[in-house]
Amino acid sequence: MGAVSYQDLDPAVTDAVPGDVDDGGRRSGAGVAGGDLPDEAGVEAVRLPTGAGVTVDADGGATPGVPDRAGVAGDADGGATAGVPDRVGVAGDADGGATAGVPDLPSPSLDDAYAAAARDVLRGMVASAEEPIAGGRHKVFGRADLAVVPTTSTVASHLPRAVGLGLALERLRRGGPRAEGDPEVASWPPDAVVVCSFGDASVNHATATAAFNTAGWYDHTGLRIPVLFVCEDNGLGISVRSPEGWAATALRSRPGIRYFAADGTDAVETHRVAAEAAAWVRRHRRPAVLHLSTVRLMGHAGADAETAYRSPAEIAADEARDPLLVTARRLVAAGYAGGEELLARYDERGWQLRRIAEEVLDEPKLASPVEVVSELAPRRPVRVSRAVADAAAHAAGPGAAARAEAFGGKPPELTGPLTLAQSINAALADGMLDHPRMAVFGEDVAAKGGVYGVTKGLRDRFGAARVFDTLLDETSILGLGLGAGLAGMLPVPEIQYLAYLHNAEDQLRGEAATMRFFSRGAFRNPMVVRVAGLAYQEGFGGHFHNDNSVAVLRDVPGLVVAVPARPDDAAPMLRTCLAAARVDGAVCVFLEPIALYHSRDLYAEGDGEWLAEYAEPGAWAERHVPIGRARVYGIGSAEDLTIITFGNGVRMSLRAAATLADEGVGSRVVDLRWLAPLPVADIIREASATGRVLVVDETRRSGGVGEGVLSALVDTGYVGAARRVAALDSFVPLGPAARQVLVSEEAITQGARTLLAR
Repeated sequence: MGAVSYQDLDPAVTDAVPGDVDDGGRRSGAGVAGGDLPDEAGVEAVRLPTGAGVTVDADGGATPGVPDRAGVAGDADGGATAGVPDRVGVAGDADGGATAGVPDLPSPSLDDAYAAAARDVLRGMVASAEEPIAGGRHKVFGRADLAVVPTTSTVASHLPRAVGLGLALERLRRGGPRAEGDPEVASWPPDAVVVCSFGDASVNHATATAAFNTAGWYDHTGLRIPVLFVCEDNGLGISVRSPEGWAATALRSRPGIRYFAADGTDAVETHRVAAEAAAWVRRHRRPAVLHLSTVRLMGHAGADAETAYRSPAEIAADEARDPLLVTARRLVAAGYAGGEELLARYDERGWQLRRIAEEVLDEPKLASPVEVVSELAPRRPVRVSRAVADAAAHAAGPGAAARAEAFGGKPPELTGPLTLAQSINAALADGMLDHPRMAVFGEDVAAKGGVYGVTKGLRDRFGAARVFDTLLDETSILGLGLGAGLAGMLPVPEIQYLAYLHNAEDQLRGEAATMRFFSRGAFRNPMVVRVAGLAYQEGFGGHFHNDNSVAVLRDVPGLVVAVPARPDDAAPMLRTCLAAARVDGAVCVFLEPIALYHSRDLYAEGDGEWLAEYAEPGAWAERHVPIGRARVYGIGSAEDLTIITFGNGVRMSLRAAATLADEGVGSRVVDLRWLAPLPVADIIREASATGRVLVVDETRRSGGVGEGVLSALVDTGYVGAARRVAALDSFVPLGPAARQVLVSEEAITQGARTLLAR
């Protein structure tokens, strides 16, 4: 696996793009002339971008040279022969050419750039707290000042983000709102391209396939994605061999992705083809892949003994192709240095690296829990609250006219009580007005307005560039969100059903939630992922449309999981998530109970008790819902029983509490609202108020939310009685059979009576 780097590659390559490359990776029409190096060195004529200081012939060809500032003598016809810097002393031919001399190569220094780079890598290997990107949290490669974004060890999981970043950069370049002036987000040059590397074995991973497919899909539709995929092909995936020619066949066949290839052990050829590929991507703003054949020296990792699956002859053949040896041979053949000199330099570098390694071994390591988790998911609730207040002030003041126009002259606070779905829709619209870089996207969210109409009308109000449909692939949807957030946008992707999230959950676990942790906050991918889920949906049932599995979300450190049950909670909670994403770079999952989307009644048909008015902007700050704060309903005396629940459980528990109130039992119903982080302080306070706790958990008994609530009670020393009502450890079946495994209002009532009878 290779590291991923999102870089602003040298713009000079756009000034003179070498000839196009055919599907076999060979240049056509490049017009290369002269400057051949000795055949025994295995070198063919090369052409570098003019931005690198190479003289161009009258017919457009170029011979290999060094930058102009180094001093290359020109031919009579305007060409240039390979030379070395003036300081070395180049003798001129009678023809005006130059013969190569032996350069006075500088001695290694502990302070040179190479040593600094090596120090960074070695710091990562020994988990030094002074390592520049992760600070000892993980062995990753990255530098914020060089726009090199760290990646995790999951195979190919970074590729969807690369595609998302490419799409976002191109949208911003073509006139979308940019990030200048906002210190919380990065600003990218308008001609930036994305470079993403991976190994040949990763080509086979579903995540890589998703990324290639998405890049090609968008290219086919006419949307440009300037991303250069770089495949480092050493023919091995730990011990599993890539079939001969498979990587080339697989990469060459990707529709919409231009194919370039080079011998990755040959520095000159690699530079030439890489420059071509980067220039092509930069000029055309389209995806390409650079396929580099190379070798793997030693095993995959420290514990991998490659002699168990590779012959000595094969290992020796790879060592002979070591890029370092190939480059040394080329330098000797070209007259730049002698073999003894290069060996001496190699040894000198080796001792230099040893000294650096010994130094970094003694550097401090992370030594406390606070140090480790400090950048996991910082919470700045005061700033988030202030951001909500600022949005309210803007909506009521300078943005009032635009808001009135967006809502057709009738803002949602004047339309009467709203359902949960309508409240979310209105809050999304207000969010789009407040955050010019916010974008809503996913399957069917634009033209159709979502399966349940939650995003209806948003595309008409804000345009197809900010509200758009994606291809049907959850991994790519989240990858688009990751890249958009990294580019400085505020993405709000939708996953159509909770069951479909499990296809792509590593994009949240391994990529989204780890970004701040592995970069010490230098990079962020703020995101609010809307997910329709949970059970009790009528008429469209079965496990995949009534999934009640959220354990995988609650297990991700730093991830915010919100579950609004009531319309008057949905809008402020969504505003909080958007503000947290913008202020703290938070990754939030906004889990919307499908069965409550269009509910209107609570106790009796027609009572309208599940509807709620939409707050006017002047009330947003007052009704702000901080992350990790519950909502409490008092029923009757509210002194006998505490019911702790969330989502659909809120509606069922309120109905059960009303039944208990008729029997003289006073209850307080606690709506958790936030499943991560849990509102522990509110849980303990309300549990202690009655000494009897009934946990109503619509997720499964094993791995369900109720386990976390009970653990919080135990950990904080709660000594009262507690009981749990939860769904069975079963997938949700179709039709009436679902009632046999899910929590019911009757089960809640009976559970409360049993608890009170103790």
